[in-house]
Amino acid sequence: MNLKTYLSSFLLTLLILFCSSEASYSQNQFKALVFSKTKGFRHQSIPDGVVALKKLARDNVFQIYTTEDEDYITDKNLAGYDVIILMSTTGTIFNADQKKSIEKFVQSGKGIVGIHSATDTEYDWPWFTKLIGAQFLNHPHQQTLKLNVVDRNHPSTYHLPEKWVWSDEIYAFKNFNPDVNVLITADENTYDAKDGMGDFHPMAWTNEYDGGRIFYTALGHTDWAFQDDNFMKHIMGGIWWAAKGYPVD
Repeated sequence: MNLKTYLSSFLLTLLILFCSSEASYSQNQFKALVFSKTKGFRHQSIPDGVVALKKLARDNVFQIYTTEDEDYITDKNLAGYDVIILMSTTGTIFNADQKKSIEKFVQSGKGIVGIHSATDTEYDWPWFTKLIGAQFLNHPHQQTLKLNVVDRNHPSTYHLPEKWVWSDEIYAFKNFNPDVNVLITADENTYDAKDGMGDFHPMAWTNEYDGGRIFYTALGHTDWAFQDDNFMKHIMGGIWWAAKGYPVD
């Protein structure tokens, strides 16, 4: 094989590989941004959660990008995503321009997923409180409890039993948005609730707000939650719904 033939063959191989890569890229269902910035308490489970979300993306054919850089939150950058996943964020993490970019993102019909302490975020941003559905109030020590799956007609709960025994840090909430659709509640008779919420204690919900969609789960405090198949299916169903916006019968 002469040099000209070799180079032609080599370039053809590179072209095939490039086209194959582009085809694979284009087959992703949607694109998710995982944002895990904290300016309050930082959960030890965040790295485990980020790794689990990357695996979820690989196994379920969607694209994912992770960052803790709030300067990445711009109109231009967010335009390329279908869903933002707030991975146990805490505190005041966005400036005024970044808040506007997120509002535009939601108003354009896109989705937000909040995991665990996403409700412990941006207390002074009323729009976000309405969107996410509540604000963190308190929690007792980590315990095992019975969760009631009150709506199994959602991708995040299709697979769950009506009574789900789970161990976690059980959040109670304030400023709860009554317009959300509650998926899971905590049975306060099955654990030491202390200053809980009483007979109606939401733990996971969806919300269609200001043109977009929110899925929130209060679960996910521990490292090992992100190794649990039921929990990761719960997360995947929420991400899929928030990103795609398909109706759920």
